[in-house]
Amino acid sequence: MTMDRARLADFLRRSRERLRPQEAGLPAGPRRRTPGLRREELAQLAGVSADYVMRIEQARGSQPSVQLLSALARALRLTEDERDHLYLLAGHRPPAGTRAGDHVRPALLYLLDRLGDTPAQLLTDLGDLLAQNALAEALFGCVCTVEEPDRNIVWRWFTDPSVREPYPAEEHDRLSRMHVADLRAAATGRGYDRPSSALIDRLGAASEEFAAIWERHEVAVRRASRMRVAHPSVGPIEFDYETLQTQAADQRLRLFTPPPGSRSAEALELLRAVGPQTAHRSHR
Repeated sequence: MTMDRARLADFLRRSRERLRPQEAGLPAGPRRRTPGLRREELAQLAGVSADYVMRIEQARGSQPSVQLLSALARALRLTEDERDHLYLLAGHRPPAGTRAGDHVRPALLYLLDRLGDTPAQLLTDLGDLLAQNALAEALFGCVCTVEEPDRNIVWRWFTDPSVREPYPAEEHDRLSRMHVADLRAAATGRGYDRPSSALIDRLGAASEEFAAIWERHEVAVRRASRMRVAHPSVGPIEFDYETLQTQAADQRLRLFTPPPGSRSAEALELLRAVGPQTAHRSHR
């Protein structure tokens, strides 16, 4: 990424001038020509020299490190969006956004319920199923009887053979590799934190197949693909699979839409009528 010196200088200066001393925990003091912080005060709060702040504001000097940018963002009381903007102007990738864990915002639950004609699921980036709408339950089944640690779609794919039964056998290897590649991308993005490392270790100990695929070091975020499912009541259904980013960095909304002109739309309508009681037995 390229550093934008001119815009970085302007943003840093204007952010400094917008912040009042009392908002930064400093006394207002007399004889201020502007209401914002002085360069010396920002430098003190960020733990750098006033000369360095001046050089950045004059679009001079070397590229700031991520450590310095983090200190400046804290000193300037920047919002998350402003902090990310600062990083990008300086030529660095912003830090990962806020994680929600297993907390689901009411707005997302409302959205799932409103998507009555489209199967939709909310999962964490590691594959923990957090919520799904009625049509997704009718298609994939309810996991309400499954213990919470086992409600992970990667875990269930590699440890419960019946989960694979609705999928064509010739696609099992491709789907396995997609699961693993997506999990690796998520774990890397998290810096292999405790939850991701624990899941990887658990999978490696439980599944030789997972361990072998993991050794390939393949990585790919699963954003979109096509999949086929053989439902016991309505027969084979084909979907275009889309993954949408939510406000939280660690949650994904997954939609399953029938390809235009396919019979899958009719099958979905029939599935909506018969309800979740016909879901595949492996998901009950």
